Amino acid sequence: MHGLSVRSGSQKDRLLLSLIGYVMLGVMAFICVVPFVIILSSSLTDENTIRMNGFGLIPKVFSGEAYRMLFEYPDDIIRAYGVTLVVTAIGTALGLFLTAMTAYVLCRKDFKWRNHFAFYFFFTTLFSGGLVPWYLLIVNYLDMKNTLAALIIPTLVNVFYIMVMRAFLAGIPDAISESAKIDGAGDFRIFISLILPLSKPALATVGLFLALGHWNDWYSALLFISDDKLMPLQYYLYQMLGNLEGMRKAMLSSGTDISATIPGESLKMAMTVVACGPILFAYPFIQKYFVQGLTIGAVKG
Repeated sequence: MHGLSVRSGSQKDRLLLSLIGYVMLGVMAFICVVPFVIILSSSLTDENTIRMNGFGLIPKVFSGEAYRMLFEYPDDIIRAYGVTLVVTAIGTALGLFLTAMTAYVLCRKDFKWRNHFAFYFFFTTLFSGGLVPWYLLIVNYLDMKNTLAALIIPTLVNVFYIMVMRAFLAGIPDAISESAKIDGAGDFRIFISLILPLSKPALATVGLFLALGHWNDWYSALLFISDDKLMPLQYYLYQMLGNLEGMRKAMLSSGTDISATIPGESLKMAMTVVACGPILFAYPFIQKYFVQGLTIGAVKG
């Protein structure tokens, strides 16, 4: 009887902990979802309503004026989307491959210079040449101004992601590589056929961060792109917002009523929806790897 009461008590404790956990997760999920709902709702709300009542969860006065203005020139925004998609796809694939390959070399115990190279990579995170030498290198020496390479190569590799990938690859048993070498496989063959398939959680996590970095990058375009045909989405929206603010100031200085002419706040929200949409849709496909990848380097009990 005593054993039954103990088991019954432990079951009640587990149920209580599960209930508390689900409630807390539900509250956290609600807190995370509410800002997205507000952004979407505000993008579909009349500008005057936002000015008088602020942002809300449900549009009080529905208006699609912000999206109409945003897509007034559909060819431009579609071209900007295309540039961003190409840069994100190529930059993520190349960056992920180079990051994984570099991390694999640094974690190989038979590579005697691995600590020296690791220190060299780490040193670059502490000191840099500055913006002007970097700009001169990209524009004058590498001649990449107004090219897609200027949007891909300067941000191709991140030292932090190399260290994260290295920590994960260090957990793969050396016996796998050694057995493949006995069978006659070379280093590159081992890396492609064995190491990469075993590194899916780390690849998914680092790949998501790389994709987000390329997708949200507007600074590289600001520095290196002056051709409208090579303008990525984020920089296109940045310029549109700058032009909007210029129009608002000009109209205010001339005494013109801008409340019904330019949807300022709702247009900003519409830009956010357009810029974040594809990334939000892509996240569920890699979510199953993401949690495991975030635990890279955790202490095992």
